[in-house]
Amino acid sequence: MKKSYTLIIISLLAISQFLYSCKSDGTTGSNAGSVAESTAAPSVGQSAVIDDASQKDIVKVAVSSADHTTMIAALQAAEYVDVLSNAGPFTVFAPTNDAFNKLPKGTLEELVKPEKKADLRNILEYHVYVGKLDQSFFKDGQKLGMVNGDKITLEVTNNKVMVNGAGIISSIPCSNGIIHIIDAVLLPQAE
Repeated sequence: MKKSYTLIIISLLAISQFLYSCKSDGTTGSNAGSVAESTAAPSVGQSAVIDDASQKDIVKVAVSSADHTTMIAALQAAEYVDVLSNAGPFTVFAPTNDAFNKLPKGTLEELVKPEKKADLRNILEYHVYVGKLDQSFFKDGQKLGMVNGDKITLEVTNNKVMVNGAGIISSIPCSNGIIHIIDAVLLPQAE
């Protein structure tokens, strides 16, 4: 049942993208400054949909942030942009560029290599929870199951929330969930 639901969603997305790309003036859709233009191959997923009227989704919010260019590059390298552009809802713990800069030298360059795509995707999925959780939901000692199958632990003291030791700087509601901006990259436990 779950497989057929997924196939229906994928088929509907493909059909809607095809119809969108066949505009009456014969041109294909584009959005200046969008993630779709910043990738080498043309995008056919949800991230290519142009909608300037609605509230921005998680990816569009991140793309518009100068503090999240490294995260967007990592999402593109892992081919994870369209996932976070879908309906969700998602809670994303989004490390800043400075957070990525705290990683040991050469780590990020190694992870964006094509042969490391699975490792990068695992790390990115460790930053995503399925469901929308604002900070008022978080409790001290609470564990959350992330998309990659691992769990994170929350620490709440004096209204300050830490996620596996990373501090939440701010939170931004989005059309398909919420982004909690964090000051460190979350790394899954090595197996």
